[in-house]
Amino acid sequence: MAKAYWISAYRAVKDADKLAAYAKLAGPAITAGGGRFLARGIPSKVYELGQTERTVLIEFDSVEQATTTHDSAAYQAALAALADGVDRDLRIVEGV
Repeated sequence: MAKAYWISAYRAVKDADKLAAYAKLAGPAITAGGGRFLARGIPSKVYELGQTERTVLIEFDSVEQATTTHDSAAYQAALAALADGVDRDLRIVEGV
């Protein structure tokens, strides 16, 4: 079974307090779901049409594990805390 990667790109942070509340809940929810944080922060370098925006990369053992974690009550509580505090793009991509 191929691993899966949860990739979040933060287009804009509109409320840092909401992001902090989200992070406090999301980290434990993601690790409890089997996620492993591989990278997070501002890119060291961007190319082509890349944007210098906060990016988070999390590895899971499968797409099913990643989506189950996203849909879990614990992660949904984190999303409720985040509300409209950021504009971001979140994707789950199957590894090769």
